[in-house]
Amino acid sequence: MAILLTGGFLAFYYTPSGQMVSYDGGYEPLRGVPMSAAYEHVLRISFDVRGGLLIRQMHHNSLALFVLGTVVWAMLGHFRYPPALLSLGLTLLSGLAGYGSADDLLSGTILGKIPIVVWYGLHLLNALALAATLVIASRREAARQPRTPAFVALSLGLTALIFLWP
Repeated sequence: MAILLTGGFLAFYYTPSGQMVSYDGGYEPLRGVPMSAAYEHVLRISFDVRGGLLIRQMHHNSLALFVLGTVVWAMLGHFRYPPALLSLGLTLLSGLAGYGSADDLLSGTILGKIPIVVWYGLHLLNALALAATLVIASRREAARQPRTPAFVALSLGLTALIFLWP
């Protein structure tokens, strides 16, 4: 849920574009440096939008915790849960697409040649597919085996960790 909320916030300030622009935002050392419009928007979110860097960090950290949770879910099911494996694959692909849409770590690699708009579309499609997979899988699993108070407490603790992780 945290991934979707923070992603929705970030989407309001982000424009996926590979057009080269000159940075003129609030981060002084990069003023005048040519970069893609996508990366310029990421820097603007980080330095010019109130709470933008915090939201970006929460988005990234919640993805890391989500990957960890999905791996544990798949391991507890002894890798027999197709939804767990599908969720793990979609989560990893979504993380890769997130980096690609920000024109951040993939620039200069073979993956950097894929247009930013394609990465952003892939990121959004993965988020929708992942949400649908998790809703369907959790409803089926909850019908078979109701949640215990300890499981709910663990879930709330991991969610709180998203907000407290530096």
